[in-house]
Amino acid sequence: MSSSTKYTLSVGVTVVIANMIGTGVFTSVGYQVGPLPSGFAILFLWALGGLVALCGAFTYAEIAARFKRSGGEYYYLSEIYHPALGFAAGWISLLVGFAGAISAVAIAIGEYAHELVGIPVKVIAVIAIVLVTIIHWFGVKAGGLAQNILTTLKLSLIGVFCITPFFVSNVSFSEISFLPKTGDAELIFSAGFAVSLVYVVYAYSGWNAAAYIAGNLENPEKNLPRSLILGTLVVVTVYVLLNATFLHVASFTELEGKNDIGNVVAFKLFGTTIGSVFAAMFSTALLSTLSAMTIAGPRVLEVMGEDYPKIKNISATNRYDMPYMALLVQGTWSIFLVMVSSFKEIIHYIAVSLSVFTLLTVLGVFIVRKKYPAGSYRMPLYPLTPVFFIIVTLWMIYFELTNNPVVILWSGGTILSGFLVYTWVAKSNR
Repeated sequence: MSSSTKYTLSVGVTVVIANMIGTGVFTSVGYQVGPLPSGFAILFLWALGGLVALCGAFTYAEIAARFKRSGGEYYYLSEIYHPALGFAAGWISLLVGFAGAISAVAIAIGEYAHELVGIPVKVIAVIAIVLVTIIHWFGVKAGGLAQNILTTLKLSLIGVFCITPFFVSNVSFSEISFLPKTGDAELIFSAGFAVSLVYVVYAYSGWNAAAYIAGNLENPEKNLPRSLILGTLVVVTVYVLLNATFLHVASFTELEGKNDIGNVVAFKLFGTTIGSVFAAMFSTALLSTLSAMTIAGPRVLEVMGEDYPKIKNISATNRYDMPYMALLVQGTWSIFLVMVSSFKEIIHYIAVSLSVFTLLTVLGVFIVRKKYPAGSYRMPLYPLTPVFFIIVTLWMIYFELTNNPVVILWSGGTILSGFLVYTWVAKSNR
């Protein structure tokens, strides 16, 4: 692959940022203020989620320095454990990780844009998926340019949002305190905190996005770790600041149960007219997240098609070197999920399903250090870095299992279906 068909470091970083900053941060706090009526506990929740994501990024960076092929968990788990586990991870990436996340982002775009144009939410969601799929049909150059522009717009919008409250005087701000108070410790160790972490894990999902396009990056041995770590650090900072802004502007009552948190805060800060303009800008900015997932997802399917002859057609590329069949499959499944699912159902399904495979990948670093030669990058504070990630992730999954067993059943069923499909496709590889 020539350098003209490879993504630069800046695209790698923006893919990570755009995958992470999406529906999660603009919707999650609406589901957190109920079980966690504390400004300190909520910001601690987001900081903890950021630390977990950063530990994951450091660990993935070390693994990625040894395996430079695209495919993310599909490739890593196949190499570290067994091809069946890797295939199941790729299967989850198709059904949940990218298509599911794309459908959730598209629904959120519809929620924001509906305030301005009045078109049904799901119609807007489908239009957004089709539009971004068409852009990436034309390959790396067009897709990379669109990605950089949309991510820059998103970060600029967030910057304006975080600064505006300092210059607005005719708004009655909330009186939520961010200092710790009596009862916060109990909240932090409660089941409500652990379940709220599901939304935060979803919001931070994407910290590993650059791993899916490793083979399509310039100088992946250096640029992949940089993309993962730099992108994650930017997002952790943005998330804590943005949630502090939401809580400073709007009260718990105004935020609770809302999907369009950005609209709630924008209308309160700017009024109906300018707030509607911000609603349109939020929709456009969320296209950045949808675009980043559309970049990464087809690359996983492309690698799977290269490895298994029975599904080789899915790796077919067009004249722009884009795996167009994988792109169409992902887009079609995303549209189907938009039509049959709700936003909240998708979030829990995504967070739990993906956590299983990121957990297994992080565990794999202990095997990688013994089994494979050292790469160009070694994480700091090993083994504390992966151990912290593992403990917090297991804690979250345990409470989700006890509080929402139906989601665990759906996730387990999807993973099992991946193993069943593997038994069919693997026959041609024997």
